[in-house]
Amino acid sequence: MNFSSILHFISPPVPYFIDCGRAIYQEGEQHINRSQIGVFDLIVVTDGILHIGEGTQEWELKKGDALILRPDANHYGTLPCQSESTIIWIHFQTFGAWEECSSMKACLDNRNTLINNHKQNAYLHHSEVCSIFIPKFMNLSQKAQDILDQFFLLDEEPRSLRNWKRQTAFQQFMQLIDRDLASGSDVSAFHLAEKVELFIRQHFAQKITNTLLQQELNYHPNYLAKCMLKVYGVTPMDYLLQYRIEQAKKLLIQTNWSMTRIAEEVGFQYGSYFSYCFSNNEGISPLNFRRKFVRNI
Repeated sequence: MNFSSILHFISPPVPYFIDCGRAIYQEGEQHINRSQIGVFDLIVVTDGILHIGEGTQEWELKKGDALILRPDANHYGTLPCQSESTIIWIHFQTFGAWEECSSMKACLDNRNTLINNHKQNAYLHHSEVCSIFIPKFMNLSQKAQDILDQFFLLDEEPRSLRNWKRQTAFQQFMQLIDRDLASGSDVSAFHLAEKVELFIRQHFAQKITNTLLQQELNYHPNYLAKCMLKVYGVTPMDYLLQYRIEQAKKLLIQTNWSMTRIAEEVGFQYGSYFSYCFSNNEGISPLNFRRKFVRNI
């Protein structure tokens, strides 16, 4: 069966390339049985058919199909190849938090929990994070296949250059797949949510209301909220609050400005309200957050 669950990664840092190669299975051969190999294994069939399983799930991969195997699971061949079959494999890993979900809705429902887990394991106390959604099973577009071809066009490059360029190609591939999945679910909602997000980032220090967003984007606030919830998992006002707090974290660590000035710089009218929102969202006051990282306070 082709079970199209979704791998949900939190970034930064983005998933990173490790190694790649090609493999040819002769008639009667099948994929090796392996367990907990420690890296994600992206398999793309370029010719023939490969039968493969992971845990209790099984797939029949045809030409142009791709499957991502988990680093912490058992995967194995389920049937011998009926004819010569060729694959591309790419190993990658991530330092950040990730999970496999049954649907996009499940990813969004658990996004805040995953982000909180992410921040416990990575130095992201003052960094804005985002989600990357990659389908576990997919049929690749021609553009995606063209990017993968670049990995093997680099074989003649010196190793130092080859590794940099393969990392770049891998990130381009992941970005393409992520955007295809997000936009494919609802193109209009995806693009409108991006407009809301961009407007908030460009004007977060100013007074932003639902009425202002309606005037600027010419959509009812309820529809804007629906699009933001679908794409980012939060309403515009929730995103605004989160973004302001992330900007405040940077200023708390990188400057010696007063709480009042920082509050004003990131769009809070009153210092007391800034302190309340920060403490409520982060579980620590702005001053104590600063004391964790800055000496001589």
